[in-house]
Amino acid sequence: MLISFSPFSLIPMASLRNTLPLFLCLLAATRPLPCSATSATDTFVYGGCSQQKFSPASPYESNLNSLLTSLVNSATYSSYNNFTIMGSSSSDTARGLFQCRGDLSMPDCATCVTRAVSQVGPLCPYTCGGALQLAGCYIKYDNVSFLGQEDKTVVLKKCGPSEGYNTEGISRRDAVLTELLGGGGYFRAGGSSDVQGMGQCVGDLTVSECQDCLGTAIGRLKNDCGTAVFGDMFLTKCYARYSTDGGKYNAKSHNYKTNYGGERTFAIIIGLLAAVVLLIIFLLFLRGVCSRGGK
Repeated sequence: MLISFSPFSLIPMASLRNTLPLFLCLLAATRPLPCSATSATDTFVYGGCSQQKFSPASPYESNLNSLLTSLVNSATYSSYNNFTIMGSSSSDTARGLFQCRGDLSMPDCATCVTRAVSQVGPLCPYTCGGALQLAGCYIKYDNVSFLGQEDKTVVLKKCGPSEGYNTEGISRRDAVLTELLGGGGYFRAGGSSDVQGMGQCVGDLTVSECQDCLGTAIGRLKNDCGTAVFGDMFLTKCYARYSTDGGKYNAKSHNYKTNYGGERTFAIIIGLLAAVVLLIIFLLFLRGVCSRGGK
């Protein structure tokens, strides 16, 4: 069976192309990170799209499909890789990479990247650039050069509820984060007692750039999350996470305890968005009826 990794394979009929991108952007911005999933490696963390669009059946679309296929194929034997599919012009050249979490097996890595590729198209229809972070992997593509460039822009920050000022607890957390910073390598995980931590850089950074990026992420975690029981700090090219909640975060079992809202909040948001769409359709219908009645 031939599987197409076209980023538009799940896009509805052409009449919805003007409204669907806005809806999906709202969904990406408001969707909470679920507390459970069929596979925690597939859990949505964040996604983003560039503003530049391209036309269907364009040379860039063909190059992008080739790029996404290369990402999926490469994930069966490597936890990181990047590709550049050259076009006749710079704007038609597709550049992209994938990065799996350092503790994933190759089958889990391949499954995660395949899932990310299948989701990023509907999330970013007809956009030249897209990025999607799942709990177990990260993919990014664009027609603008970004490979090998350090980028410490904050793309996601999440801090849990405060446990109150606890000198001993804060000291243990800071010690774990300091250990992560000094650990070396692109993927780092460790812990002490009820404190667990994890950090990772994208593989296109140099060792010194990785160290610098993680230093920024860890510093932001300490300053921004304060006494929170857990914290996530995702920068464009690295991330750092910690939990002080009794060891409920374990890198190997993928049980990172979240407190990002819940399914009820997500259902309310989707209900409100659906109501807005229905209201617009109803108003357009009334305008058509009134127009015919006035003739």
